[in-house]
Amino acid sequence: MLKLKETKLLTQTKMSELVGWSEANGRRWVGRFKGYIPRVTINNKIMYNRESLRIMKFFKRMSDNGFTMEEVNSILEKDSLPANSADEEKLFIKYKKQEKNNKDYNEEVARSIPSSKDVLIPYLKMISDRGTYTASEITERLVKFYNLNEAQRLMRYEGGSDSIFLSRIRSVRYSLKKEGYIEEVNKLTYKITEHGITLLNESINEIKDEIEELEKVVDPLTVVNDKIDELENELAGTLLKQLRSIHWMKFEDIVVELLTTMGYGDGQVTKRSNDEGVDGIIKEDKLGLDNIYIQAKRYNINNPIGREAVQSFSGALDAKGARKGVFITTSRFTENARNYAERLESMSKKIILIDGKELSKLMIMYNVGVNVKKTFLVKDIDYDYFKDE
Repeated sequence: MLKLKETKLLTQTKMSELVGWSEANGRRWVGRFKGYIPRVTINNKIMYNRESLRIMKFFKRMSDNGFTMEEVNSILEKDSLPANSADEEKLFIKYKKQEKNNKDYNEEVARSIPSSKDVLIPYLKMISDRGTYTASEITERLVKFYNLNEAQRLMRYEGGSDSIFLSRIRSVRYSLKKEGYIEEVNKLTYKITEHGITLLNESINEIKDEIEELEKVVDPLTVVNDKIDELENELAGTLLKQLRSIHWMKFEDIVVELLTTMGYGDGQVTKRSNDEGVDGIIKEDKLGLDNIYIQAKRYNINNPIGREAVQSFSGALDAKGARKGVFITTSRFTENARNYAERLESMSKKIILIDGKELSKLMIMYNVGVNVKKTFLVKDIDYDYFKDE
């Protein structure tokens, strides 16, 4: 890998080359994350420095580990970029992969996670020394207090995207803040109040009574998010029903448009006859040196995709000397089909399976086939505004 001198500035094209991306791919990532990538303007020309290159390399590593641009963006909305340390970046990516892979709901694990009611008093005790703590620091203390394992910490609600434990902590934090037991002294930074200290010194019966009252306090954002999830699930069902009713040629066009919109590259539908088991191609670079091949099946829910169909698609990839494929259906995949696709990874081949439910959610996420009906803005206080210069 070429090294960059401390004072040397780079063009976007050169930076993409040093990272190991095609010009087109580099351009997409720079455009998507321009707020995170430092830039220098010289003679009306945008150039990039050593820190820009480091951040781009980080994005490349995230991409190589299977994260899409939208997933990276969602991560950065909650977490800051890791510091300039190879070890820290490695741990950051490892943790995010674990978080991403831990999507399967497990009822037994979910039942073992402390309830909001159980967390209320321990939350106050974690900061009872009157110190100032960030939300993440308090969370880490609670994780240690309850001796939670990774599965408990990362387990999400069934069919949802929120961590059960973190969701309950947010609910507790809102209740304690609203009732004056803690105060937010800076953005997501808290300390216990005198009122909170008094509560901890109350009798067991008085604490129990207060816990019952705190349980009745509901964060309005939680209600809004629940309703948004309900609306999106309803929309996803309607969208999937529509997809199953359209012509198969239109379905292939939609699939290619979706993957292109997701930022994987320039897409095109293959010729309708003698397609050799491939319905579309995504070119990750302009010369087509690295392609993603697509198989699209518009089936009803009672007609699942089995192992044979996935194996046939794998053979079509072999015939083209390809390593990457996406199999998309409006139906679902059998367990044997999914197991077969997972085993392909050991042979340096990757076939992603996207069923009807995931397809409709991706279309909603990337605004393909849907319109924005209404946008809600939720504002928060800007603590930096009130700081002295």
